[in-house]
Amino acid sequence: MIQEQVLEVFRRCGALLQGHFVLRSGQHSRTFFQCALVLQDPVATAELCGALVAKLKVERWMFHSVISPAMGGILVGHEVGRHLGRRHIFAEKDEGKLKIRRFEVKRGEKFLVVEDVITTGSAVKEVIQLVKEAGGEVTGVACLVDRSEKSPELGAPLCSLMKLPVETFAQDQIPADLQKLPAVKPGSR
Repeated sequence: MIQEQVLEVFRRCGALLQGHFVLRSGQHSRTFFQCALVLQDPVATAELCGALVAKLKVERWMFHSVISPAMGGILVGHEVGRHLGRRHIFAEKDEGKLKIRRFEVKRGEKFLVVEDVITTGSAVKEVIQLVKEAGGEVTGVACLVDRSEKSPELGAPLCSLMKLPVETFAQDQIPADLQKLPAVKPGSR
């Protein structure tokens, strides 16, 4: 699946938004990938995650299980796990922090972290730390969309279905045209 085909799925699902958005990181942007609008469509989800798995098979990373951060990564992680025939678990928010609450991580168990969209990688980094603290190891990270302007340091290799850097702005550096639009915070935190 080439990048234009991925973008077409997002457009078809109404998930590629333009406006003034406040990202989970606190950065501002003109573009937002609302993956929930894609993930509500099981056919589109299977199509995108199947294409991501095809890219992962080229990477040949060794892992036993798939883990994802709640909320956005859960459906993507589950679908990737289904395509690969691997167990999928998730980290969920508890008092504002991600925790692995419902599942066991075995000592030495190798994981692939799967997310929907990565900008700064903060949720992925939290999950990687949780896996390490539980005695596991993260051997790779996969996402549908890598929208980072510069690849985040995750501590594991990253495979994305689509790399589309989107310009972001700090609160004190918002361009005049963007300041004229009301800011919307559509993310998960």
